Parts: sequence; C-alpha cells; structure tokens
Amino acid sequence: MTSATAAHSVVEPSATTRRLAGSLVVLYAIITMIPLVWIMLTAFKSPDDAISYPPKVMFKPSLEGFCNLFTTRSRQTPEFIRSLGPPQGLCDSIARERNMVVAGPSNYVPRFVNSLIIAFGSTVLAVTLGTLSAYGFSRFRVPLKDDLLFFILSTRMMPPIAVAIPIYLMYRTIGLSDTRLGMILLYTSVNVSLAVWLLKGFIDEIPREYEEAAMIDGYTRFQAFVKVVLPQATTGIAATAIFCLIFAWNEYAFAVLLTSGNAQTAPPFIPIIIGEGGQDWPAVAAGTTLFLVPIVVFTVLLRKHLLRGITFGAVRK
Repeated sequence: MTSATAAHSVVEPSATTRRLAGSLVVLYAIITMIPLVWIMLTAFKSPDDAISYPPKVMFKPSLEGFCNLFTTRSRQTPEFIRSLGPPQGLCDSIARERNMVVAGPSNYVPRFVNSLIIAFGSTVLAVTLGTLSAYGFSRFRVPLKDDLLFFILSTRMMPPIAVAIPIYLMYRTIGLSDTRLGMILLYTSVNVSLAVWLLKGFIDEIPREYEEAAMIDGYTRFQAFVKVVLPQATTGIAATAIFCLIFAWNEYAFAVLLTSGNAQTAPPFIPIIIGEGGQDWPAVAAGTTLFLVPIVVFTVLLRKHLLRGITFGAVRK
C-alpha cells in the first residue's frame, strides 16, 4: 500500500514540475505585458512626462494624448486666443493652455474605420474560401491533390513584401491602388493558403459517416456540408479567423506601399502623428492603445475556440 500510494502517473506532472511551469508562464506573461502596459501608461501622460528622464512611473494622468490624436491644432498668439470665447470642451481647453486652438478633427477615425473594413472583410472572405477549398480537398478525389496543396503552402514561403513592387504596378494599372477592395483582395490572397491548410486538418477529423447518414436521409451534399460539417468545424473556423485577422489587422508593408489616403489603415498612420516640436508620443500611444482594442476583444470572445482549435485532434478516442 505504501509503494502504491507513493507511486504517481508518468503522465501527471509532479507538484514541483507544476510550480516550476506555473512560475515560467507567469514570468513570460509579465515580460510580454510590460511593453503593452507602458504604452497604455504613456497614452495618459502629458508630452513632458512622456519624454522625461528618468521615465516617470508615477504621474498626473492627462487626456492630452487622446485629444491630440483626434484633433488637429494650430498655434496662435495669446492675443488671438484671448479674443475667442470660452473653451469648447476639454480638448479645446488643453490646446489653449499651450497657446493653440483646435482646427478640426484628425484623420485617425477614418483610418481606423478602414482597418476595420479591410481586416474583417478579408478575414471573412479568406475563411469562406478556405473552408470551401479545405472541404473539397478533404472529401473529394482531386487530381494532383498533394501537388496542389504544396503549391498553396508555397505561397506562404516567400515574404509578401518580395512581390510588393509587381503588385503595386498591377494595382496602379487596373485601378485598385489606394482602394479598400484592392487591400481586401490582397490580404485575402495572402491568408487563404493559411486558411486552407488549417481548416483541412479540422475537416479531416470530422467522420465522413455523419455526412453519409445525412445524405441517406435526403440531404444534398451542400445541405450536409452546411448542417453537419460546418457546426462541427466551428472551432477550426474560429481559430483560423483569429490568425487571419491578426495578420490583416497588423499588416504594415503593403499598407504603406499601396495606400496613401482613401484606403490608408491605422498602422501606417500612427507613426506619422507629429506634435508641436517633435513626435507626440502620448498621441502615438493613445492611437496604439485604441488600435489594440478590437483585436483583443475579438480574441477574448473566441478564446475558448482558439484553445480547443490548437489542441484539436491531439487526442483520439
């Protein structure tokens, strides 16, 4: 009995191993979170506190960075400012303290909206095409299937920026340069290969017998796909959507080269936020903080599907 009690499973980790693993995970989480926390803190600093040395951890919170992010300002003489009426809101009051007036809204909101439309539009299109293609490769006898799958995978081997110049020339010729449609199609073409390979693995794990039983009951192939396969592939679709969205949301090189105004997204716009006398770091940090919100919310909402998707198929019954 003593030996049986002292014995432990070779699969179950010991208490020491669990504590060590937990400590490493916590340490890694802290290290990776420090830059994000510092960016968020900088968003609530004044321009003077943001560039102070040594860096200030304790400071008086200010919304000047957010005001500078959403507005454009112009410097005026104290006499002109005194001739104006009372400040129109918080941002106008902060601007007048620095002998400036609010000239109008900035371009951050339109750029942010472009990011939402392009990123989510390309993600929906890539996941849709990837799901249909993965189902075809998984369920049908496709000639040269292995060669085609390797060709699809090979499109991810070359850095996308390596083909940026040909794409720029092609887009300029066909009129897709600096358009939302052009960016959606481009990000879709980059993400669809990842979607096909990820989703094929998920669909392969779904037994064919479920579809066959549905078709025996009178369902068509498409009805069986929609009502039987898709519900069971929800985990894989959600995980694939997260990875596709992260790429499209954070992509910088194509956005810089192919957009300049109408379809410009937030990543190339945030670094060029220039303040009075230099880089406006609180405004840059505020723009970055707000830019992180949609992708964090989307990932948190689908976190259960993401964790299940990563381990799907690892254990077979």
